[in-house]
Amino acid sequence: MFFSLKKKDKFSYIEEGEGKPIVLLHGLMGELSNFSSLTNYFSAKGYKVYAPELPLYSLPIISTNVANVAKHVAKFIETVIQEPVILVGNSLGGHIGLVISHSHPNLVSALCLTGSSGLYEKSFGETYPKRGDYSYVERKTREVFFDSSIATKEIVDDVFNTVNDRNKAIKTLYIARDAIKSNMKDDLKDIKIPVCLIWGKQDPVTPPEVAVEFNEELPDASLYWIDECGHAPMMEHPDLFNEILDKWLIEKGIDPNLKS
Repeated sequence: MFFSLKKKDKFSYIEEGEGKPIVLLHGLMGELSNFSSLTNYFSAKGYKVYAPELPLYSLPIISTNVANVAKHVAKFIETVIQEPVILVGNSLGGHIGLVISHSHPNLVSALCLTGSSGLYEKSFGETYPKRGDYSYVERKTREVFFDSSIATKEIVDDVFNTVNDRNKAIKTLYIARDAIKSNMKDDLKDIKIPVCLIWGKQDPVTPPEVAVEFNEELPDASLYWIDECGHAPMMEHPDLFNEILDKWLIEKGIDPNLKS
């Protein structure tokens, strides 16, 4: 399904449905379309779903880091939504969600992490010396998924174009390296909100031990595994992902029938 983008001030975002707000945060090589199934599902169940475009390539190089992207999203919540939200983040998006939950706990009622960075991840940045080799980029992109067919030609083309755009490639490297340096291990104990961890058992980027450590260190975490699944469960197994998250929100009393 095609979702139209709204614009307000410096923000560009998808907004679908009515009700309790959910904010979706894509990864470094991700797109808003990665959450299409989740957007359709939850916007039909009494949630208002937002998916902001992250300023990964529009910030000055010196400001291209996890902290400043998190500040952008926090300002988006304060300016556009104006109430606490459920954050759902994949890969770098999960890392950004952790930073916001730690630095602006008043803005977040619950957090869902899937394939999140923040503890350990295998960076895609090492592939850039071969960025002009389409077959190499295609192989590295397909390796992210358990089912390589998820990496359609459109997805591979998007990654190829990104790593071959000099400005985007440099900024991608900056934020990938900053994500590795911005380790959240010492901060996890301070994140008191409920956290849902939905992880692919065969995630090659943020492997299962990362999910286990998140589960052990976060005070109120619940860990759910999806088998035959890589780094993006909401793309590989969208129906199961939605079911897990929906049931968890109900169990935690964070559902559309309750006021924020």
